[in-house]
Amino acid sequence: MKKYIALLLALVMVLGLAACSSSTPAPTQAPTETKAPAAAETTAPPTETEPPVEIVKLNVAYMPNYASLWSVLTAIDKGYFAEEGLEVTLWEFADGPSEIAAMEGGSIDLAYIGHGAHKLCINGKAQIFLPSSVHSTDRIIVLPTSGVTSSDDIANLKGKKVAYNGGSSSETALQGALNVAGLTMDDIQAFEMDATNMVAAMMSGSVDACTAWNPYSNQIMSNCEGALELEFATNSVNMSSWICLPSYAQENRDVLVRFTRALLKGMEFASNEENWPYVVGLYATQCAKDPVACEVETGDAQWFSADYIKASIADGTFQDLYTRQQQMFIDNGAVEAPVALENYILFDVMTDALG
Repeated sequence: MKKYIALLLALVMVLGLAACSSSTPAPTQAPTETKAPAAAETTAPPTETEPPVEIVKLNVAYMPNYASLWSVLTAIDKGYFAEEGLEVTLWEFADGPSEIAAMEGGSIDLAYIGHGAHKLCINGKAQIFLPSSVHSTDRIIVLPTSGVTSSDDIANLKGKKVAYNGGSSSETALQGALNVAGLTMDDIQAFEMDATNMVAAMMSGSVDACTAWNPYSNQIMSNCEGALELEFATNSVNMSSWICLPSYAQENRDVLVRFTRALLKGMEFASNEENWPYVVGLYATQCAKDPVACEVETGDAQWFSADYIKASIADGTFQDLYTRQQQMFIDNGAVEAPVALENYILFDVMTDALG
């Protein structure tokens, strides 16, 4: 019994010590404050991505010759228009006045024109936003029935039937030829027609001579026995240019600069003689022509490079060329009085595109 009581007392003491131990907290350190990682003192602003360039679809008029297509086909094939967010669709026309009429009708946005249609720009119908090339000579094609055998006896055209395309470079070339010979339009039997009918008229012998341009002049020379293409020098400036309507330039200036910038890249590449075979290939494919026959047209003009255009704007060369061209139209009565170049030539678009 004594052993039992002693054992019970020992158990009570052990339980008491355990209770005492659990009620007395062990000393602890001051709690440490947990902090979030410190932010960097300078945080880079979120990167702003460039907004995507608006894709603009453009209907562009051309004529089926090298002079019209040399730069625009290059810019398309090299992807220069795509870089500017432009999708170009080409539409074929026979002459500049028809292209301007299509622009006025709303089916065409931009166009290439030869020399003759520039008088429409001077008279306020359209505006030039980039020069393309310049021809230093004029040409006339004569059949044996004309009595003309060289550029020295063009006066033999008096009383003869001569075909031309009104309002285009064909008309201005004819006027130049007649001026050289001391004749006027009243001295010949002048027949106005489009370029395709001109080819047919020469092949049938319905006319004795004509003033055409490539590819029509090549067709005439290939199909008319005894035909001669005579080149004669005048003081003329046969410019070719890229144009749009004044309203288009006002409402779509950014698009116009983008198009011009891409076209200038094409011109810089295609004006290099080493690259002419490449460009001729594009032209031949576009117009379904024999590349060998197309090579002839590379000698038709001086093809402007972007660097040449930049330098010529700076030193006044282009201002002089367009002034001389305008005077030609004034002299032949197509333009009544001098017009400030700034009224119809967008030099600011050119300089912005050139950077």
